[in-house]
Amino acid sequence: MAFDTVKKNLEARGFSVKIFSTGAEAAAYLDGAIDGTSVGFGGSLTAKELGLYDKLAAHNEVHWHWEGGPGERVAAAHAKVYITSANGLAETGEIINIDGAGNRVAATLFGHGKVYFVIGRNKLAPTYEEALWRARNIAAPKNAQRLGKKTPCAVKGDKCYDCKSPDRICRGLVVLWGPSIGVETEIVLVDQDLGL
Repeated sequence: MAFDTVKKNLEARGFSVKIFSTGAEAAAYLDGAIDGTSVGFGGSLTAKELGLYDKLAAHNEVHWHWEGGPGERVAAAHAKVYITSANGLAETGEIINIDGAGNRVAATLFGHGKVYFVIGRNKLAPTYEEALWRARNIAAPKNAQRLGKKTPCAVKGDKCYDCKSPDRICRGLVVLWGPSIGVETEIVLVDQDLGL
């Protein structure tokens, strides 16, 4: 897949961008780039699929609620480096995330010296509207199913129903048009399907 357009548009918005052919190459890059610091993870199947927790924990202080329990959300929020993915990425450069607890989206906006988004080619859409549609109607229902939620989107797995279920995981939407002021943000694009 050609990432030329999205790379150009992301860089024009102030993001740093690296492109890798495989997840293994991206993981090796991150393992080399992040060393001797504190690292927080947001809920990310992409990070899990790449084995980033184990790689980085070998030489960093790593916090992830998927590995250490809910209390790790707070520790992750105070880490110097934060790693997550996106639910949708527009070729025009907008990064879209939907969250339930808010820890992941909040961490991409404030509080870290550096934020990395690791994004597979399956998250890419031509326009902002299509990336938003993808986040709401592909990523969110699949995540609700994965988490065993009792929501219409999890039952049918076909689209967002904008439900009012107490099990709803779509409680906050963040669109990054550029890095937050004072937060160095790097996008790691991978020419491989990763995450949901």
